[in-house]
Amino acid sequence: MRTDEELHTQEVAETPPPHPRKKVLVIDDSRTIRELVRHTLAMGGEYDVVTAEDGADGLKQYYHERPDCVVVDVMMPNLNGYQFVRCVRGDADSSHTPLVILTALASDDSRLTGILSGADAYVTKPFDTGDLRSIVRRVLAMTPEDRAQRLLALAEVDGDLPDGAAANAAREEPGMNGVAGAGGPTEAGGDSA
Repeated sequence: MRTDEELHTQEVAETPPPHPRKKVLVIDDSRTIRELVRHTLAMGGEYDVVTAEDGADGLKQYYHERPDCVVVDVMMPNLNGYQFVRCVRGDADSSHTPLVILTALASDDSRLTGILSGADAYVTKPFDTGDLRSIVRRVLAMTPEDRAQRLLALAEVDGDLPDGAAANAAREEPGMNGVAGAGGPTEAGGDSA
């Protein structure tokens, strides 16, 4: 017969380790928004959050930190959000990373550009903090197969777009440092204004 101490030792040994917290990279040139999103996602201890102040710094942080998810603004100096998303999606080693665009650009053309650039979700500012946490949770739950299926669905939808819609989405967005938005998986994730 085992003693209480032996049973406790066995229970501790059989207890699975707690799930490691997911790491989220938040990229926004506004310190206020960076801190709001950092606080929103760090609340409750569900995520470790690292930040970057523009797209170029974000790309460096991305390859240094290897986050599980990225929340990125669009209108930033040096490398905008659409360009950042395309860089990550264009790299086979990182193309699986969940990407959420969080931006003040609320037009249909901007949303389409974000989705065509490869974002998993597109959220407009102002946003509801609970909705943002839910969206991050949802994109983190997606599998690479989910992303591949969404890419195929997007390619089919792209063929069904009205004449000029894809061209409008691919043209240069005002204030976007000359970037054209095209070429990636997924659909919009909802927004909360």
